[in-house]
Amino acid sequence: MFADKVLLITGGTGSFGRATVKRFLDTDIREIRILSRDEKKQDDMRKHFNHPKLRFYLGDVRDLASVERAMRGVDYCFHAAALKQVPSCEFHPMEAVRTNVIGTENVLEAAITHRLKRVVCLSTDKAVYPINAMGISKAMMEKVMVAASRNLDPAQTVICGTRYGNVMASRGSVIPLFIEQIRAGKPITITNPDMTRFMMTLEEAVELVIYAFTHGRNGDIFVQKAPASTVAVLARAITGLFKQPDHPIKEIGTRHGEKIFEVLLSREEFAIADDLGGYYRIPADGRDLNYSIFVEEGEARLNQLEEYNSHNTTRLNEAELSELLMKVSYVQHALNGTQADMLD
Repeated sequence: MFADKVLLITGGTGSFGRATVKRFLDTDIREIRILSRDEKKQDDMRKHFNHPKLRFYLGDVRDLASVERAMRGVDYCFHAAALKQVPSCEFHPMEAVRTNVIGTENVLEAAITHRLKRVVCLSTDKAVYPINAMGISKAMMEKVMVAASRNLDPAQTVICGTRYGNVMASRGSVIPLFIEQIRAGKPITITNPDMTRFMMTLEEAVELVIYAFTHGRNGDIFVQKAPASTVAVLARAITGLFKQPDHPIKEIGTRHGEKIFEVLLSREEFAIADDLGGYYRIPADGRDLNYSIFVEEGEARLNQLEEYNSHNTTRLNEAELSELLMKVSYVQHALNGTQADMLD
């Protein structure tokens, strides 16, 4: 499907964009465009890949004109640009709205105008039952995505989405923090030992987006089934990998806007989701505002199901988590004493 096509990645200088570039650059894709507002990261990425198929567009999804310029002649778009840090968005909620909500509207408006064939929007588990500004803005992003997909001719444009938890070793996450604290001889600081988080590698995040791209219908949201771990088990697994099982651990309490556990599928979504093996598909509600026609769908299941969250999914033990951590390049470099950039 990508042969001789042009792919645009918004926020493409981040970890997802770099991984996608690695995945596609040496295939028969014609061109990969990177739209981002960080000229330093663009320059670093340009020098790193040094490839004629890779093109860079300096701009911001908040600015429709810059999105329009990058969108001309594009076939497909992976929309990854977002503000993602929970505490930052708590203190600057309107910045989250401008990037995550209005920015998404700009991307989708430009995609429809320029008749892109497929758009995949990346969301987060924090959009389900949101309690923080980042999650609320991402929940609104999903609503904007579903609304934009309504009444589109699928033969012309398909807009769908993905939803996943934190990618392991992402910037601002606990894995790089724990490793740096061990290296500095400082106690590992954990917010709540019973807090659970989904565990997902960067490669799995890319595979989820490609799966959605291949199988998505207008308004669909795809979720990968993922294991989870408590923060306490994660801390013990990392100290074990670094041969410091007795390294001190200090509990400091939850940060602004943090949840004890994350949810990938709400109870209402779980009732209507399609189980696709390794993934769930949440179909869009195709009804219009004429509620005189009642459609009973998933009502019986709704009374029997919980949501799908990081407390009730498969729980990794210390050995299983250690094995998964060894697949993360940042952890591999840290153990070998070599320098590795954290994922954005």
